[in-house]
Amino acid sequence: MGIFARDESRTTSAASRIARQATASLAGVLAGQGKTRSDLAAAMGVSPGRVSQIMSGDANLTVRTLAAVAEALDADVQITFCPRGQSTDTKARRSTGSSPIQSSGHPAHH
Repeated sequence: MGIFARDESRTTSAASRIARQATASLAGVLAGQGKTRSDLAAAMGVSPGRVSQIMSGDANLTVRTLAAVAEALDADVQITFCPRGQSTDTKARRSTGSSPIQSSGHPAHH
């Protein structure tokens, strides 16, 4: 039995939700920095198509991919687990005064 066998459909749904949150935050950081997807691709040393895959929210975003994006944007990534019913963004804003993913001290714009 794999680690996701208990309820694979819930795990898949949660993974999709997390990917959408990450890509929405990433889009906000890009906009906040005045950068395009092409700028991100150049900074990462990947094709614009790869950035499109990342930004689609459908890609299986690995920690390595998130780290590569963060490094290319000179940004930090924060991953926070919190009880259900309390959004990660809300909890992070309460504790830090900003969004979970930020760049150069400027909160991501959603």
